[in-house]
Amino acid sequence: MRRAARQHTERGQALVEFSLSIVIFLVLMMAIVDLGRGIYMFNGVSQAAREVARVASVYPGTSLNAITSTQINTAVSTQKGLIPNLGTPTITCVDIEGSTGYSDGKCPTGAQVTVVVVAPYRPVTPLMGLLGTWNMQSTSSVRMP
Repeated sequence: MRRAARQHTERGQALVEFSLSIVIFLVLMMAIVDLGRGIYMFNGVSQAAREVARVASVYPGTSLNAITSTQINTAVSTQKGLIPNLGTPTITCVDIEGSTGYSDGKCPTGAQVTVVVVAPYRPVTPLMGLLGTWNMQSTSSVRMP
């Protein structure tokens, strides 16, 4: 009789230990998945800035101040489809002296096209979510051919 009572209490102890440890395990797993999502967002924002800068240097359109080239619009829409909440990129032209304004709005040969892309990231893990929304930002520059 004693042996049966002992086995019953040990099963209850294992259940309590499991219920305490599974909570910690699940929070750690959620944090790992959240970290993976954050790394994906960071890499995606960096790639989006590089891709839009490359397309803007090859197909500048009529003006870099406004996204007017069909190829640039296509590249931006493709990147927005890959990265959630990706904002509209800021495209500027900077020459060697650091000037950004041009009378015709076109970027001259030898200057650099600079693209800034921002995407907000909100973690879903309870503890990381307390930190608020993080803005993933990337800047890429390409020299005009």
